[in-house]
Amino acid sequence: MSENKEDLKNKIIYRASYRGTKEMDTLMLSFVDNILKDISDISLEILDEFVNFDDEKLMSIKKKETTEQYKNNEMKNIIEKFQKFKL
Repeated sequence: MSENKEDLKNKIIYRASYRGTKEMDTLMLSFVDNILKDISDISLEILDEFVNFDDEKLMSIKKKETTEQYKNNEMKNIIEKFQKFKL
């Protein structure tokens, strides 16, 4: 595994761990840990973008309240997995 890929994974894990609330920390870190092992390099970059959404947007996505459309199929896949994810 390349150094850059490991650095990106560490960045994603760090961002998922420090969200602002303990509940969101737990949710995001569990979600990231769950999908990180089976993710492609392209999806890894999209996951990095996803974990950097603000907490309000993530909760809106989780509750399926958002009407925002994503053209990127990788982002759609991550969002679907997040919506189905249970702690």
